[in-house]
Amino acid sequence: MAVLLGLLAPFQMFNDIVLRIGRSIAIFAIGLMVCAILLQVFCRYVLGNALPWPEELAIFLMLWMTAAIAPSAYRRGGFVALEILSAALPSRGAAVLALVLLLISGVVLYIGAQMGLTEMSGLAGKFKSASLKYPTLDGWVKMPNSWQIASLVTGLWLLFIVNIELILRNLITLAGGEDRLRSNLDAELTVE
Repeated sequence: MAVLLGLLAPFQMFNDIVLRIGRSIAIFAIGLMVCAILLQVFCRYVLGNALPWPEELAIFLMLWMTAAIAPSAYRRGGFVALEILSAALPSRGAAVLALVLLLISGVVLYIGAQMGLTEMSGLAGKFKSASLKYPTLDGWVKMPNSWQIASLVTGLWLLFIVNIELILRNLITLAGGEDRLRSNLDAELTVE
């Protein structure tokens, strides 16, 4: 039990800090996304001249917002779940089922993150954005698609780390140490 709790502590601490930052990034990204969309609506319908970049910027921000907030939702149990089977099982059986599903999810997340890294550094990442540009010393340069793919990779790796924490919590529960676990929600609200 002590070994599992010792393994869990760094994952909890990492997730407490990183997911709090991720939620702030998600809030900032959704705010900018709304501003970009409102600017596009104003330019298109009031000025009669649509800008080429706000829609692509909104998509870019939506990708990063999702990558930043999805791990928090996963940690809190906010993803869609079919609970009919686990509710019908005794608590130990439900915990074993949850562990099996977490292990499968971990494999899928790891494989997805690896595939994302391959795409980011491969051909797909070498293409450029149609209209999004960033400033350099040599002028404005089109943003590479690898920056968008990086949101997928970042989100999958963060989800994978949360998945490891959830597996450890589940193993501790199966070992009878559920009373020694703190609530993730309480920890997220009190971390400063």
